[in-house]
Amino acid sequence: MSKAFVPERDSAPDDDDDAPRLPELPAGTRNYITPAGFARLRDELRQLLDVERPKVVETVSWAASNGDRSENGDYIYGKKRLREIDRRIRFLGKRLDAAEVVDPSLQHGNERVFFGATVRYAEDDGSEREITIVGIDEVDTEHGRISWISPVARALLKSTAGDVVTLPTPGGVRSLEVLDVRYPAPAR
Repeated sequence: MSKAFVPERDSAPDDDDDAPRLPELPAGTRNYITPAGFARLRDELRQLLDVERPKVVETVSWAASNGDRSENGDYIYGKKRLREIDRRIRFLGKRLDAAEVVDPSLQHGNERVFFGATVRYAEDDGSEREITIVGIDEVDTEHGRISWISPVARALLKSTAGDVVTLPTPGGVRSLEVLDVRYPAPAR
């Protein structure tokens, strides 16, 4: 078949094969996010729209004006980068539209584990861990920030200090003892 009848990959602006997939939420739930997480996503979207995308568009325009595009590295790389930026802009737009901002500081003083809580717990082997329950777009396991839909967070939800909760894992059921529950203080 002639190449003229085969769509080029570069010409597919809405090609989302490589797009990050939205993590699945349990049916009927909302996409909770902290105010700080919402601000980070919004700032990233603004940066892409106001700074990065215009720079890349300018580079692609300049490269296109140089003539032969088939061997023009600036043009080829620029178009690829533009698709990546546009894909990320669509992703962030969907996430921000679906987000429900929940301020954990409103729970300050509460002893139950809910969204936004920082929980210190002991595992079966006596080791202690501290995690903060956040939205799916704010997960940072290196800093103890886990999603509210993760198995650990779901096991801890609605518990209080002193409770022992069970966590089913592929290796068997583990027990977690809640040692401390706290929320950030309200901003003044």
